[in-house]
Amino acid sequence: MTIGAKPLVRWTAPEGQWTEPDLHLFPQDGHRYEIVDGSLHVTPPLHGAHEDVVLALVTVLRDAAPSGWWVCARLGVAVGASNLVPDVAVLRPRSSGAIWADPADVALVVEVETDTSRRYDRLLKPALYADARIETYWRVEPQESPVLHTYRLGPDGYVHQKTLQGADLMKVDAPFPVLLAPSAWL
Repeated sequence: MTIGAKPLVRWTAPEGQWTEPDLHLFPQDGHRYEIVDGSLHVTPPLHGAHEDVVLALVTVLRDAAPSGWWVCARLGVAVGASNLVPDVAVLRPRSSGAIWADPADVALVVEVETDTSRRYDRLLKPALYADARIETYWRVEPQESPVLHTYRLGPDGYVHQKTLQGADLMKVDAPFPVLLAPSAWL
């Protein structure tokens, strides 16, 4: 079957749970394909303010990173039966370099909210990252002036540390010292 000159791509869901190899079935079409406890989750392509904030965060974190640390946009993290793709991940020195990062190598994950990802970024993904013992989680609300919420891992999940917004440079100490001014990200 074709629409215009393009044939429709056909695929079938796997028998049972989705696994990491199943993610290779999907085209590089801008959608974000993730697996949560064996179930597929798809986020539509993101652009505009979301991408501006991701690029700005990657740049600021890379500039502040000590030697040997890695700052990556959209690097996958293997969390048990889940394969998650945070907007930004910071890897410790001597990380494995695997296609899907081991949570033990990940010092920080950052999620930049969108209308289609707000609940996912506020509720589900932080719980999975906390279960994987990733020490630091940041969540950004990319409003007219972005707002950054920082969290550190506690005994029962993430504990809110700071809320940053505005143009004044503010220091955050984890995963390494960095000065941030969220309003400069857009």
